[in-house]
Amino acid sequence: MENNVMEEQLRTLSELLEERRFSGAGAIVKDMNPADAAWILEELPEQRMPVLFRLLPKELAADTFAYMEPESQELLVQGFSDRELDEVMEQLFLDDTVDMIEEMPANVVKKILRHVDSETRRMINQVLNYPKDSAGSIMTMEYVDLKRSMTVEQAFERIRRTGVEKETIYTCYVTDSRRKLLGIVTVKDLLLARKDEVIRNIMETNVKYVSTHTDQEEAARALSKYDFLALPVVDAEERLVGIVTVDDAIDVIQEEATEDIEKMAAIAPSDRPYMKTGVFATWRKRVPWLLFLMISATFTSGILASFEGALAASMVLTNFIPMLMDTGGNSGGQSSATIIRGLSLGEIQYRDVPRVLLKECSVAMLCGGTLALANFVKLLLVDRVALTVAAVVCVTLVAAILVANIVGSSLPILAKRLGLDPTVTASPLITTIVDAVVLMIYFNIAKAVLGI
Repeated sequence: MENNVMEEQLRTLSELLEERRFSGAGAIVKDMNPADAAWILEELPEQRMPVLFRLLPKELAADTFAYMEPESQELLVQGFSDRELDEVMEQLFLDDTVDMIEEMPANVVKKILRHVDSETRRMINQVLNYPKDSAGSIMTMEYVDLKRSMTVEQAFERIRRTGVEKETIYTCYVTDSRRKLLGIVTVKDLLLARKDEVIRNIMETNVKYVSTHTDQEEAARALSKYDFLALPVVDAEERLVGIVTVDDAIDVIQEEATEDIEKMAAIAPSDRPYMKTGVFATWRKRVPWLLFLMISATFTSGILASFEGALAASMVLTNFIPMLMDTGGNSGGQSSATIIRGLSLGEIQYRDVPRVLLKECSVAMLCGGTLALANFVKLLLVDRVALTVAAVVCVTLVAAILVANIVGSSLPILAKRLGLDPTVTASPLITTIVDAVVLMIYFNIAKAVLGI
């Protein structure tokens, strides 16, 4: 229903802009949610986008700008007058400004930096100097800080005076003269306390925080674990330098999940939306892995060629190769997906390898036994193969699932131990390895049992 409303608004706005009825278009967008306004702007033709953007109220325009894709932001910045750019930059929060600058070409960055004050420029440079994907790189320095000697009344005065420029005012941070983090206090705590109560008596001193060099994914997990709206970020001397807010954490989780999904599908990660990624860009992301997997799959062909004599002696064996390889690949994919999830959530560590392998081997034997039993009945009653052939296929099936689970569970943990992303070892690579191993097991069992 909501999508239909948005589509209808888009059509209406397009018609109003086409007919140059700007007051009508402005009336529609003036109370719109910033995220919805950003979507509509980006769906309009490029020549219409700046026109509608200029119809937005000043504060809504800045919020909407923060939601837009870098390409759309660049287009608008290129067309902004100095006054318009001043108004947008004045309203943007620091972390949104940094995110924008990271995606812009150098000439646009220079234009933007000319329209921010020296203090903001200093903070931008400080955030940009933190390692990529660290908590420092996604934090904002716009938070409310209080002193422990303040009374509740004084705290509210400070919040009213400085809170307009801050990203969040619900959680306030108590620091000393050196900005060392001493505690936190929420607006709820302040509202429920007496006006003359001193902050040190109501602040929470058991503070959870991360450092500027903590991985951004770990910071996002901490926000999720403790149900915080914001998480303080400290430097090496435990001085408060910024906060990571929950909206930043959601962005990180989405980006990391998207990246993991793409790697698990053997696609080089991309930070651009699918519909805005060109054919050749998509080709460049996919073809390297496809080439690697194609070349690695030639090992399977080599194994088949080496057992050509066995196949010629018992052609019926050929019929079950796809089933065995697919089942092994599917089982390995299930195992790797489970382990990769556990690694990403911090549930599995390198020291857990023996327990993980024992569990996966137990699961493999149960799954393999169930599938082998069902397959054995099918082979005898439906396919009507010889008892010995059915035995070879079913024993291989159990072995295939066992090998697949061992490979699927151990490779991601090994990759993590070596400092690699575990997702690069996911389904396509595991399937290639398992296929080769399963074929070797299959034909060696067949040679031993059938004497071929």
